[in-house]
Amino acid sequence: MRIGLVGYGVGGHLFHLPYIQAAKEWEIVGVVTRNPARREVLAGEAPGVPAFDSMDDLIDAGVDAVTITTPPQTRRELVLHALERGVNVVADKPFAPNLAGAKELAEAAAAAGKVLCVFQNRRYDTDLITLQGVLASGDLGAPWRSRIVFDLDEPGGLEVGPEHGLLRDLGAHVVDQAIRLFGPVARVDGHLDWVDTPDGRVDVGFSLGLHHASGVFSDVSASKLCRRTAKEFTVYGAKGYYESHMSDRQTDQLTSGLRPATAPKGVWGVEEPDRWGTLVTADGAHQVPSAAGEYADFYRQFHAAVADGAQPPVLLPEVLHTIAVLDAARLSDAQGRSVVPEA
Repeated sequence: MRIGLVGYGVGGHLFHLPYIQAAKEWEIVGVVTRNPARREVLAGEAPGVPAFDSMDDLIDAGVDAVTITTPPQTRRELVLHALERGVNVVADKPFAPNLAGAKELAEAAAAAGKVLCVFQNRRYDTDLITLQGVLASGDLGAPWRSRIVFDLDEPGGLEVGPEHGLLRDLGAHVVDQAIRLFGPVARVDGHLDWVDTPDGRVDVGFSLGLHHASGVFSDVSASKLCRRTAKEFTVYGAKGYYESHMSDRQTDQLTSGLRPATAPKGVWGVEEPDRWGTLVTADGAHQVPSAAGEYADFYRQFHAAVADGAQPPVLLPEVLHTIAVLDAARLSDAQGRSVVPEA
């Protein structure tokens, strides 16, 4: 099947094109970018793949789906237009600025009879998949509480404006991860770190207390301005605890020159042994070997959804719940109280 990429900034270059290329079920038809420098980069990364001036030009070339990875303020119009043109859509996050906006897009996809999927690639992170294996093994016992941290020393990468902020950005990932691990959230306690910028007040960090309906409590946090880079998972359970401090493995491999389509077998998405997580129980402490993370699996599953009617890799009801939790976190921060996410 044929797919096109709309936008070729950091997201398109680092988080989409390499994984579309690795998912051989897809043929990449073209990339929408008018920036001359980015067109040069595209020519090097995907020789022979044309650049288009607009999404309409790309769709006219013949595609079954498009991935939209343009700035958040452009997303609504592009998603709606792509659905109106009759193509399936992968939308980057933030999917929408609030729950009402997300519901509008979900309803448009249902009306068009097309697959609309949000790119929650962090479900395929090496550390998360490894942790899921630990939980599935039962070695940790029933989970009680967790801590998830995703700090980036990227002050220049913070987008500001009324539809931006770190909660909508990294928050969409870490909240989705917590829900993936422990189920829906029943109540939220939110704290956001705010700064004033020429473009307005924006949240640059957050710490959320997520009370899952399962009884598990998750402490979820992230920052881009505190000069710290860290990815952490800690889970306390009835039989002990598990802790990992893995790297952002796939992104690091990509920036070092590796590509998922050509990396040696058993290398892509596998963490180095000195950064493996540790499981501590009554039997003692031992390292847990790294699982393999693979963002290209998202595109393989998306292909199966479009081609064969299989379940998409990310379901829209899951997306709506995540955004409802983010809305609740903002309200909790503003009002200083616990908030129940909207159903």
